[in-house]
Amino acid sequence: MSKVKNINTGLCDFIQASPTPFHAVENISKQLLKAGYKQLNERDTWQLQPEQAYFVCRNSSSLIAFRTGKENIQETGFKMIGAHTDSPCLKVKPLPSISSKGYAQTGVEVYGGVLLNPWFDRDLSLAGRVYYKQKNGGVAACLINFEKAIASIPSLAIHLDRDANESHSINKQNHLAPILLQLSENKLFDFDALLLNFLHENLAINDAEKILSHELSFYDSQQPALIGVGNDFIASARLDNLLSCYVGLQALITSDKNQSSLLVCSDHEEVGSVSASGAAGPFLEAVLDRIIESFMIENVDKIQEAKRRLLDNSMLISVDNAHGIHPNFPDKHDQQHGPILNQGPVLKINANQRYASNSETGAMISALCDTLGVPLQSFVVRSDMACGSTIGPIMSAELGLKTVDIGVPTFAMHSIRELTGCKDTEYLKQVLTAFYN
Repeated sequence: MSKVKNINTGLCDFIQASPTPFHAVENISKQLLKAGYKQLNERDTWQLQPEQAYFVCRNSSSLIAFRTGKENIQETGFKMIGAHTDSPCLKVKPLPSISSKGYAQTGVEVYGGVLLNPWFDRDLSLAGRVYYKQKNGGVAACLINFEKAIASIPSLAIHLDRDANESHSINKQNHLAPILLQLSENKLFDFDALLLNFLHENLAINDAEKILSHELSFYDSQQPALIGVGNDFIASARLDNLLSCYVGLQALITSDKNQSSLLVCSDHEEVGSVSASGAAGPFLEAVLDRIIESFMIENVDKIQEAKRRLLDNSMLISVDNAHGIHPNFPDKHDQQHGPILNQGPVLKINANQRYASNSETGAMISALCDTLGVPLQSFVVRSDMACGSTIGPIMSAELGLKTVDIGVPTFAMHSIRELTGCKDTEYLKQVLTAFYN
């Protein structure tokens, strides 16, 4: 039980400190540096060495960490774990300032498949990346996090919407603008001035002269918590998919240093992964190319062969949360494939390749769980319902990687506050650590 408590305490701290993908990558980087990993820059020449550990970031929102291992990487391949850093949320528009009926509001855009109703009446804060012009004419960037609650999206009173409990529709343009403050008479709200003041007063960036651009998200300021009479559950925002990023990171750091291992945490999964830093982009392949080139200097003509051999000897576990069977809505699941919280990770299968698991990779993960004594559940979506997807099929198709999709069962996926089982994080860590080993 102490292992379960320790990993969940660390997970809650990590999620609280990571309100955006930028903050998640920053916090993962800190843990990697502490563990002895060396940071690389894609702009530099790489001189990789055997039995060393490295990581590289792209767009400050995606990260790849890897160990070169003791053996020839062509022969061993990489044991890879993949997850994503982004979560559905409300993102601030480029020109967001709204002054309406004496209130200051911000225009927001829906990012990903957000479950919108739970965003109402929450204590919201704001975080992300800001670019600003310096007094000397230069351009610089910084991460910001207001941390405290600065906004809310109030519901319309039941008296004014008598059918709200039966049929409540949300207009994404008109109904979601958070309220930040009350304005004095005839005053207009200036969002950029608010950001500039935050840079000056809270971050002591005194040379910031003008806000140039920003990528900011609202988030629930309520901290993650262990809940339930017996503390059976974790309630938190962004469990999908920061839980997988964190557990994958802990498995990488604590596993056998002699093995060739890799962790990829990609941005933009919730919107299709099609970006320079997303799973459908060239980030992972570019890093693998440079790793191979570093160890094939004397055999340049065989680099492509070495790459194919490495990939064929590799395997990827795509780790992303799975839908737990809801006791109030059991008919939304195939009755033979309804994962239960705290009863182990879930093998995700789909005949139409929305998940990348097949009989070979499924057998490998099943055998691993059997050896560990870790329970393994299966998920197949109802035949009359659409299936979600993960980075697994994308990376499998792009690189020809053997891939299996797994994840911990979750309630309220894509809500502002999700729920998972406390035991499942430790189960997942055991599986991922053994896989790396």
